Amino acid sequence: MKERVQKILAQAGVCSRRAGEQLIAAGRVTVNGRKSRLGDQADSDRDLICVDGKRIGASEQKVYLMLHKPRGFVSTLSDERGRKTVRQLVKGCGARVYPVGRLDADSEGLLLMTNDGALTYSLTHPRHVICKHYYVRVKGDLKNLDRLREPVEIDGRETAPAEVHLLDAPASGYSLLEFVIHEGRNRQIRTLCERCGFEVKRLKRMKIGELPIDPGLKVGGWRHLTDEEISYLKSL
Repeated sequence: MKERVQKILAQAGVCSRRAGEQLIAAGRVTVNGRKSRLGDQADSDRDLICVDGKRIGASEQKVYLMLHKPRGFVSTLSDERGRKTVRQLVKGCGARVYPVGRLDADSEGLLLMTNDGALTYSLTHPRHVICKHYYVRVKGDLKNLDRLREPVEIDGRETAPAEVHLLDAPASGYSLLEFVIHEGRNRQIRTLCERCGFEVKRLKRMKIGELPIDPGLKVGGWRHLTDEEISYLKSL
């Protein structure tokens, strides 16, 4: 069955559809030896599709991982500044997998990785509202808690309001808050806390939708998702 070439690239886990369009525009994608153009279609079962001369296949085995990301690692496969990447943590998985969304270098917790471009697109596209749950240790005046629930401007656009719940408030030290956010905006929680005068000591993602981080997964460890977990993510 013929499909847009950028869609085939995404389904093969090469990149997102938008990035695929950029690869095509740059002349890096060929179909049966000829450079592909935007709008071209191909059949992944019949046509020879290559990126930078390397053949891709939409039918390759899909791999789905849950990673307990540590602090100090960036959610990319390579980093121009030479920082440690999550790719190093999953190098033994037997496939080239990509992070689904991102966790900044100072944050930790649940990070999904896969070579299923269609699922990545589904879970990260702005029109698909998927709640993400975080535990955040903060120091600051709890009288400002309501301000954390207000929208904040990031990159010229306001975020959707966050849900914020106070889980623990010791007499001294850092309080524990639960944040539930509905977008994947860059450093949204840290931006909120900074605006409201809270110092963030630790930020950990606990759940994506209703999929929690495996409590038995050590920091830096990973495992394959179960069939049930994969089916749940595909249903979102």
